Amino acid sequence: MPRKLPQLVLDQLSGARNKLAKAKALVGLDGFIDTIIHVVSQRESATKYTRMATISEFSRRVGAAAGLSANFEFVTQMVKLGGNGPIMANALGSYGAPVTYVGNLGSPNLHPVFAEFAKRAKVVSIAEPGYTDAIEFEDGKLMCGKHDSLKAVNWANLIKAIPEADLIAIFEESSLISMVNWTMLPAMGAIWSKIQSRIAPKLTGEKRWFFIDLADPAKRTREDIAEALKSISKFQKHFRVILGLNLQESRQIGEVLGLPAPDDTPEQVTAHAAQILERLKIETVVIHPTAFAAAADSTGATHVSGPFTAKPKITTGAGDHFNAGFCVGRLLGLDLAASLQIGVATSGYYVRQAKSPRLDDLKKFLQTL
Repeated sequence: MPRKLPQLVLDQLSGARNKLAKAKALVGLDGFIDTIIHVVSQRESATKYTRMATISEFSRRVGAAAGLSANFEFVTQMVKLGGNGPIMANALGSYGAPVTYVGNLGSPNLHPVFAEFAKRAKVVSIAEPGYTDAIEFEDGKLMCGKHDSLKAVNWANLIKAIPEADLIAIFEESSLISMVNWTMLPAMGAIWSKIQSRIAPKLTGEKRWFFIDLADPAKRTREDIAEALKSISKFQKHFRVILGLNLQESRQIGEVLGLPAPDDTPEQVTAHAAQILERLKIETVVIHPTAFAAAADSTGATHVSGPFTAKPKITTGAGDHFNAGFCVGRLLGLDLAASLQIGVATSGYYVRQAKSPRLDDLKKFLQTL
């Protein structure tokens, strides 16, 4: 009987600990305090309530309040580090990759919620964090953000915290650079331009992996998105560029590129990844809906089923964990399918356990798939 992909990947993880210990990663540039929230549907006692299970139920309650008023009770489940970058970096660090993180995690002092993260990564904070109330349901989540501090994440403050020569040295020693949350960081485009003109031409040796997550660009203009895509393509000259997208983001990007929106099927999403890859001329495009993940690179295009659960402990950060797992596969030199498998397994473990897996946790989880 042919061996299944999880078992094949498990076999390929021999020696992964030593490889990852040498694979330094530079991640940035956002930072948030995430409050995970449930909405009360029916309060039974001071300690017992029924949660609103779906976004549709919540939207019906909101709609019914039009012209009137309504009261909603929010129950905090946890307060944790947030932002695409910190969550992804925390997951990479949990797997044993040495991480340098640059972002807005508190200024002049690091916010206490990032204290544990700072033990796992070398952290450089350049501004105060943003705040997100993540209202979670069984079928999705609503992210309500407070973003005023994010305008301080700019090239001037970055270079003030890390002189340009030192920043070049950090890029030089890194196997993976990850720049995420373009949507919420208004100065990210300008920072990308500086990296392309002042940092990238001075790097030596083999091309490094460069991971980009736009992070729900729906609120940005079509013109802004088009400019961002042009900039992403330019990175390919100096890096091996990975563009990571969830399904909705892939449809938004496809619309700007003139591509039809795919249905939520593995075959159509895989083809969509290949089409985006062809338009952007970069190394890899990866798309991760909830039930599977698909990717395309120069070797072809493929998809892998995910370990979906209808009752996750947490969903905020699932995509960032997928991104970390996929990048781990690339750092280990694994092929597209194996990298996707590590991605969906990393995300699958996280939503079940509400914590980032270590390498041993990943191996045990792969054995269950």
